[in-house]
Amino acid sequence: MSMFNQEALLNKIYAAALPEKNDLVQALAVEDSDTLSVLYDYADRIRQQFCGGGILLRGIIEFSSFCDKSCFYCGLNKNNHRLSRYRMKDDELFNSVRQLSDCQMKTVVLQSGEDPALDAAWLAGIIRRVKKEFDLAVTLCVGERKPDDYRMWKDAGADRYLLKIETTDEVLYNSIHPGMSFKQRLGCLEVLRKIGYQVGCGNIIGLPGQTLESIAGDILFFKQQDFDMIGIGPFIPHPESKFHDQPKGQVQLTLKMLALTRIVTRNAHLPATTALGSLKEDYRMQGLKCGANVLMPNFTPQPYRPLYQIYPGKKCVDEPVGACNFCMDQMAQDINRFIDYAKGDSLKLRKAVF
Repeated sequence: MSMFNQEALLNKIYAAALPEKNDLVQALAVEDSDTLSVLYDYADRIRQQFCGGGILLRGIIEFSSFCDKSCFYCGLNKNNHRLSRYRMKDDELFNSVRQLSDCQMKTVVLQSGEDPALDAAWLAGIIRRVKKEFDLAVTLCVGERKPDDYRMWKDAGADRYLLKIETTDEVLYNSIHPGMSFKQRLGCLEVLRKIGYQVGCGNIIGLPGQTLESIAGDILFFKQQDFDMIGIGPFIPHPESKFHDQPKGQVQLTLKMLALTRIVTRNAHLPATTALGSLKEDYRMQGLKCGANVLMPNFTPQPYRPLYQIYPGKKCVDEPVGACNFCMDQMAQDINRFIDYAKGDSLKLRKAVF
């Protein structure tokens, strides 16, 4: 495809209320480096127009590695008996939140596996204390729960909830999530929206059995659902997962997905994910140059940080807490951007009703 035709295709995708899947597949299939540059530059302009030059920070605390699911792509799966599991104590968790706040973070992401022992009332108490003692937005990422749990946490002060779909191909989803249901996942996302959370979603690029058509379907789903934040990362096989012998997701396809998601969703917050930085090279810089506007430094303390093994080779597992600040500030300067230490609430106008 010529660069001229690529620009015309991207204009068509951008202008559509809902792009045609075939157009997205055509854009995802591009391999020529010059034509890819047109895509990435186009996405970067959209990011500047709708999100500005700031890079938002979301500090992650992974407080429990227990999980009762057996997802084929994840190292936390319940069948991984070689993993040393942990649950952080209250004082450890609050010390991490304090360090995060001291580093000027304005958003804390409380993340865990789908821990069967996670008590909803306990987490509600944690949220209330965080909101009382710190000027922080609270994002939760603890999986599928009952609607009453979601309501309890929202009433306690939680602002956002991240629940990735991983793939919108229902057959593929059900085949790699034993004991789980695609429809149930959709139902949880709907409940979260109705309760009033700012809702995040996302997918994995390179899952075995995934096609360009299914990836294009993900983009359309993100557009239709109008999510506030969308996380996109490459598949990285874990040696203790069902997909241990499968190839990694392609970096370039991940970047193409990120760029097209920016063009189609316009003002959703898109992180340059940790997975993108955990390959042979750190590709988060490239992610920031093709549509991303968020980075997610890790504030999980030692010795727990290396134990949260969703995938191997995870970026920054050995650094002390807070070491990411200098690195991320330098990353921003290198691309003539800046770190924005705001809470970074949703840019979706509909949020004004809450």
